[in-house]
Amino acid sequence: MIQPPVTVVGLGSMGTALADAFLAAGHPTTVWNRGPAKAAPLVARGATHHESIDAAMNPLVVTCLTTFDATIESLAPADLTGRTLVTLNSGIPAGAREMAAWAAGRGARFLAGAVKNVPSAVGRPDTLLYYAGAADVFAEHAETLRVLGGDTVHLGEEPDLAALYETAVGGMLLPALLGFFQGAALVTARGLPARSLVRYAEKWLEMIASVLPTMADEIDSGDYSEPASSLGLFDEGIPQDYEAATAAGLDAEWLLPMLALLRRGVAAGYGDQSISALVEVLRTPPP
Repeated sequence: MIQPPVTVVGLGSMGTALADAFLAAGHPTTVWNRGPAKAAPLVARGATHHESIDAAMNPLVVTCLTTFDATIESLAPADLTGRTLVTLNSGIPAGAREMAAWAAGRGARFLAGAVKNVPSAVGRPDTLLYYAGAADVFAEHAETLRVLGGDTVHLGEEPDLAALYETAVGGMLLPALLGFFQGAALVTARGLPARSLVRYAEKWLEMIASVLPTMADEIDSGDYSEPASSLGLFDEGIPQDYEAATAAGLDAEWLLPMLALLRRGVAAGYGDQSISALVEVLRTPPP
C-alpha cells in the first residue's frame, strides 16, 4: 500500500522524532529546517530535503516549531493552497485562533495539535496526541497522524481547543518538577542520592493521578463538602514544608505564593472543604 506523502517542518528533537515515525511507517517524507544541517541524518534514513520551503510542500504539512508566530514566519514564502496544515507547537488559545485564520487566508485547511510526551515516545501505541479543527479534515488524515502515537484524539471543531488543553495540562509540569527538585535538594543535603527519591516520588504521583477524577467531579458539581483532604490540612502542611526546607539551608521562597493562595481559601470559608475548592479561589483573582 502506498502511504501518502508528508512534509515535516522544524527539525528539533521533537520534529526529528515525528519525521522518523513517518519514515518508519513508510510515508514519503520531505523535511525542511531553517538550518539545513539538521536534515542530513533524516536524508540518510530516506527523507527528502529541500532548502526552499515552498519546494518542500506536500498535501499534508506537519510543523513542529517553537510558537505559532515562528510557524507563520517560516511558512510565509510557501504556497499552502489546498494543503492541510497541522501545527504541533506550544502556544496559547488566542495564538491558535490567529493561526487558523492565517492558514484559511492562505487557502489551507488547518488542525492545531499537541504531543503529550517526550520525543522518544513518538510512534508508541500509548503516546497521546490531540488535535482541534474541522472534523472532516481530522478524519481524512487520522490514519496518518496516528503513526505519531496510538492515543490520537480529536477534541472538537474549535481550532484553539488543543492549545487550551495544552495550556491547562502543561501548567502542571513546572510545579510538579519544582516539588521533586526541592525534595531532591532536601535529601542530597543529607548526603543521600536524588535517585533514592525516585521510587517514592513515582508512587506519590500515582496517588495524585488516582484522585484527579474525584476532584474533577467535585469541581464540576461545585460540591466540596466531603473532602478526602481539606484545604485547611494543606494550609497547615505548607508552613512545615517551608520550615524543613529553610532548616536545610534551601531556598523555599517558591512555596510562599502557594501558602498565600491557601490562606485566601481559608479566609473565603473553604478551610474545612476539599482542597479542590481552590478552583473557586483561582476563579477570583485578588484585587
